[in-house]
Amino acid sequence: MTARLREHYDTVVREDLKTKHGYTNPFQIPRLEKIVINMGVGEAAQDRKLIEGAVKDMTAIAGQKPIITRAKKSIAQFKLRDGMVVGCKVTLRRERMYEFLDRFINIALPRVRDFRGVPTSGFDGAGNYNMGVKEQIIFPEINYDQVDKMRGMNITICTTAETNDEARTLLEGFNMPFQK
Repeated sequence: MTARLREHYDTVVREDLKTKHGYTNPFQIPRLEKIVINMGVGEAAQDRKLIEGAVKDMTAIAGQKPIITRAKKSIAQFKLRDGMVVGCKVTLRRERMYEFLDRFINIALPRVRDFRGVPTSGFDGAGNYNMGVKEQIIFPEINYDQVDKMRGMNITICTTAETNDEARTLLEGFNMPFQK
């Protein structure tokens, strides 16, 4: 069983990209590579139990267990020492990536308060898109009553596109609601 968004990419989006940008080789057509979801939990440096809630939420959202990220170097102003827990992240590829993107665009983003579209300033010049989410409760997998603390997360969508324009066209093919 393939993801709904993957079938949409194979049948509709590839052809749109090919005609709009004039690709001659099918391997030139941009595609999704991976989606990285990162949740920073800076307070976990003082209290180890806080990371458990973040890991539980991230597992529910992504469908796979995240890895715990640790500080690379000590920073005295943040009371941070080398090797302390600072967050968790998960990398999604293939079917899980398409299923997450489908849920994110069609279910989670419309649940954001005062949502007017995602900003177009999140492109990095190399075809990748970054955006932040302020609350994890926009995902239907999270039970609001069991949330111990509101946490935001960074979502990075990595594509094989070489320019921002190609990446934006690819994401618009998946109905990503960009601001006008």
